Amino acid sequence: MLDNLSQNQRAAILSVVLLLVGLLIWEASIPAQQAVGELTEYERLTGGGVPKAGVPPPSQVLVKAWEQLSNPFYDAGPNDKGIGIQIGYSIYRVLTGYILAALLAVPLGFLIGMSPVAYKALNPFIQVLRPISPLAWMPLALFIIQDSEASAIFVIFICSIWPMLINTAFGVAGVRQDWVNVARTHELSPLKTAITVILPAAAPTIVTGMRISIGIAWLVIVAAEMLVGGTGIGYYVWNEWNNLDLTSVIFSILMIGIVGMLLDAAFGALQRAVAFAE
Repeated sequence: MLDNLSQNQRAAILSVVLLLVGLLIWEASIPAQQAVGELTEYERLTGGGVPKAGVPPPSQVLVKAWEQLSNPFYDAGPNDKGIGIQIGYSIYRVLTGYILAALLAVPLGFLIGMSPVAYKALNPFIQVLRPISPLAWMPLALFIIQDSEASAIFVIFICSIWPMLINTAFGVAGVRQDWVNVARTHELSPLKTAITVILPAAAPTIVTGMRISIGIAWLVIVAAEMLVGGTGIGYYVWNEWNNLDLTSVIFSILMIGIVGMLLDAAFGALQRAVAFAE
């Protein structure tokens, strides 16, 4: 029967089976809480009857997911907002910093890729700034900008710019010289050559850099929001940890992974759309 299924169908079935097996192992590995009636009087007096915090089974996480996703946009105060609102704040910050980075990285990458002089002049700065952890910029951003929201956006900007910049420069520099020469024979201006010849040819490499950047940005925003607090999925995780609600922590971790997967899938579709056959 399985032989009649396509490769994608068999892969989907295998994924579901692995998920179910993993959930069953997780559920079975969580020990049941000891009932208070089974404790001695001394243990009850010393707090032995109080349930200890532990990793919850997946059944509890599923119940929590149903509770949160049934009303994801409720707002009951500063520290009690639905998961949809928290994710919305995070996506807004990610996209704002990401778009600002793209507006700078793509044109600058074109300049570096098309001009050896610009490459040699700017490469030392890129090599010094690129390895710096984005979160290392957070204290300086908070001091200079003095706004937690803008500081988080700046951190996303600084972490998103490098993959886009480097991939754009690499893609532009790798365009076949024959195509550029054809554009010159038609007396196209440098700007028109960049738009009509170089951009389509380098688009797959540019989008690859953009895809890498969006993944890094989503990783960084969670850590940034843990530092600045207020709103966002990172703050939600940290707040639930402070409340010792591990069920909500695990649920939010899963939501972070799902949103990250959707963002990557969107850029994966864009990458396939701009790909071309040689």
